Amino acid sequence: MNPEFWHSRWAENRIGFHLNDTNPALTEHWHAVKATRDDRVLVPMCGKSVDLIWLAQRHDNVIGIELSDIAVKAFFAEQLYTPMVSGVGAETVYEFDEITIHCGDFFSARVEPVDVVYDRAALIAMPQNMRQMYAERLLALLRESGRILLVTLDYPQEQLDGPPFSVTKEEVENLFKDCRLTQLARNDADESHPRRQRGLTRFAEEIWLIEK
Repeated sequence: MNPEFWHSRWAENRIGFHLNDTNPALTEHWHAVKATRDDRVLVPMCGKSVDLIWLAQRHDNVIGIELSDIAVKAFFAEQLYTPMVSGVGAETVYEFDEITIHCGDFFSARVEPVDVVYDRAALIAMPQNMRQMYAERLLALLRESGRILLVTLDYPQEQLDGPPFSVTKEEVENLFKDCRLTQLARNDADESHPRRQRGLTRFAEEIWLIEK
């Protein structure tokens, strides 16, 4: 993953992956992770997602990691939040009430272990040669008995360049082979879906519960 790719996407406002509303996958399936108010929740590659707000209404400690300072500053500005800003090595930490965002590299961010992870846009942003390293880092940040709510996409990769990339069921099972996996949902898009209209013969969103 080339950091400059993501910096340029944010600088040019090419952020089609950003949702203005809370992700339905989160609201529909968060109950499956059985998270308590005190659980520490991690959102890797969080961008300026309003999912952070939804989570912060339910948990006292929501941690995001985001490479782009444009995204992080935009999040707080758009929510009219004035965060406390501090520096930790090569990263900058923004804090406001229940939300803390580490602006820096996911693989080196200084984040304490967490109880639950919500990954809607991180794994599918990783090229295939980085996904094993990403999964290992994610599991290293997750406490024993921790849980992950993971959203992936399944489509013929040769028909469309990523990101977001297709991550098949078999790859998810291999990446998290030492965990308990449950597929909570698979939502197949019909021909009216924008990505199907771009030529994909199939396109599906899959929701996973991963238990360490």
